[in-house]
Amino acid sequence: MKKIVLTLVALMSMTMTFAESASKNIATVNNSNKSIYNMTVNMKKLAKALELTDEQVEGVAEIHKTFSSEMMNAAEYGNEERAKLVEKAINKDLAYMNTVLNKDQYHKYLTLLNVTLVNRGMK
Repeated sequence: MKKIVLTLVALMSMTMTFAESASKNIATVNNSNKSIYNMTVNMKKLAKALELTDEQVEGVAEIHKTFSSEMMNAAEYGNEERAKLVEKAINKDLAYMNTVLNKDQYHKYLTLLNVTLVNRGMK
């Protein structure tokens, strides 16, 4: 009887340790998944890459700030809703950028955004 009780205690200890470890791993995965939606960029480098004027820099900064907050908001939702919110945020961002940037700048921005989304596994 004593062996059964000790075996049961050991089994419960191992189970609790495993469960705690698994929950920590799940929390780590969820946090790392949310970080891919952080779209913060260095505006000076973006302005240089796109050859923006001072007025364009202000407009692009405001548009990108909104885009970044919408992407972080999307990270909080489940997969189906997240995909819809991400697509909506991207389309909205591109529509606004199209009004601020000229044709060449917009094409460069579109390329940079696509590369970023592919590298983060969102496309």
